Amino acid sequence: MYTITPHNLLFLIIFTLFFLGILSTLSGLYLLIFKSAGKDVHTLANQTSRLVQKGLAEEVAGLVGNASSLLDAINQLVKNTAGVGVFLTIMGLIFLIAAGFLTLKIYTG
Repeated sequence: MYTITPHNLLFLIIFTLFFLGILSTLSGLYLLIFKSAGKDVHTLANQTSRLVQKGLAEEVAGLVGNASSLLDAINQLVKNTAGVGVFLTIMGLIFLIAAGFLTLKIYTG
């Protein structure tokens, strides 16, 4: 039967922190690089700007107002995605630093 010693438990915690740190950092960077300014967002923004131009040309005030609010929503979507990416990246780096700190504590003390 395998018993968990405090030393083994600490290694498990360090491994878990390191794994979560790598996973969180990579997913945050993925969000920042690929998802915050994705192809779908660009297409939607282009179509909305065309809609605004058409609304201005035909003097349809309601269409321009709705398209303007849609552009604001797209802007908020990009900001939220970037914020989540930055948060995940920072948390991943904090996990990696904590794992390194605990590893140094084991081997130096």
